[in-house]
Amino acid sequence: MLYSKLFPKTLKQVPSGAESVNHQLLVRSGFIDQLMAGSYTLLPLGWKVYLKIENIIREELDKIGCQEMLMPLLHPRDIWDKSGRWSDPNVKEIMYQFKDIHEREFGLSFTHEEIVAYILSKFIKSYKDLPVLLYHFSTKFRNELRAKSGILRGREFIMKDLYSAHISEEDMWQWYEIVKKAYVEIFKRVGLDAKVVEAAGGVFTKGHTHEFQVLAESGEDVIYYCQKCDFAQNQEIYDGEKKCPRCGSEIQSASSIEVGNIFPLGTKYSQALGVAYQDENGKSQDVWFASYGIGMTRLIGTLVEVFHDEKGIIWPESVAPFTVHLVGLDLEEESIKTEAEKIYKLLQAEGVAVLFDDRVGPSAGEKFSDTDLIGVPYRVVISKKTQGKLEVKKRNEKNTHFVTLEALVKMVR
Repeated sequence: MLYSKLFPKTLKQVPSGAESVNHQLLVRSGFIDQLMAGSYTLLPLGWKVYLKIENIIREELDKIGCQEMLMPLLHPRDIWDKSGRWSDPNVKEIMYQFKDIHEREFGLSFTHEEIVAYILSKFIKSYKDLPVLLYHFSTKFRNELRAKSGILRGREFIMKDLYSAHISEEDMWQWYEIVKKAYVEIFKRVGLDAKVVEAAGGVFTKGHTHEFQVLAESGEDVIYYCQKCDFAQNQEIYDGEKKCPRCGSEIQSASSIEVGNIFPLGTKYSQALGVAYQDENGKSQDVWFASYGIGMTRLIGTLVEVFHDEKGIIWPESVAPFTVHLVGLDLEEESIKTEAEKIYKLLQAEGVAVLFDDRVGPSAGEKFSDTDLIGVPYRVVISKKTQGKLEVKKRNEKNTHFVTLEALVKMVR
């Protein structure tokens, strides 16, 4: 991608009203644009990051046998009445509910338990049809009282929902653990150290659930955890014990950002929407459900909150919009321009994603400021001073060094 063609360009000023780090940096670097409070456009750079994350999740879920689909965002009231959630005061606080011109009532999706149960009620007949694990990536709408913290808390956002259906509670818990391990691997691949934290179920279930929390000073949640073992609880359910109930070590507390959650739902939705199967003896049994979510846009915001410095974003290589930010200096000289274009094309031919700053006019300092702000993992400079080699600097390191093109390809491919 040529920087001269990239839409949009970086901004020097912090946008008005942007308080959080992710909001400031993502807008200034051209990854997102705010439409209104809690609603953002993912611009081309932001969409590239989103797709990288989506593909990682897809690979890990497909690996354990999940199947991808896409469900509607507009839901009729009658399906939500069956579960009793349409009139639930807690749900009404966050769900956009309205009437069409025919006075029929609808809601905009903030979750899909009712819909997936409705779908499965049509197709699940026998124990041989189970288990089944279905997921989708979709927009969600929540009537947040105060949308804030950039894309960490929005009124419109993208989530990955996964729903699993089972013949028994035992099978549900077995798959619950399988998906939990897949989630740990997903966050690891994205570049985050996510703690598995016990939490309350909120509007989804009465029992305890698990959240995936990333330590961050800007986080709205508070978790209590043990550094010696895997014990961790959300502040909502923590009982105040100073010693770990599992190993006796000291309990630590920290601010954190929730990036995912998993819920054992039991038979609540199968009973409400008639999701049953015939067992081996021909007897009708309720299907057991669990649900698993990852906040896609929130994940992008979390990455920026965790990986940044005073100059800009520092993207992990696995999710960066490009691998190399090629900076051409002295491009008014034809020989330098020709060599820079050659390197750009050679890197592309090797399968390396490159953003090439081909602008003639801006100073080296201005170009370097843009590379730091955008946060691509490798800055590669070609100029009169590089003398046939390439000056390489990793975004998360201070030192630069000179390498050949061959060495660079091995480094970044």
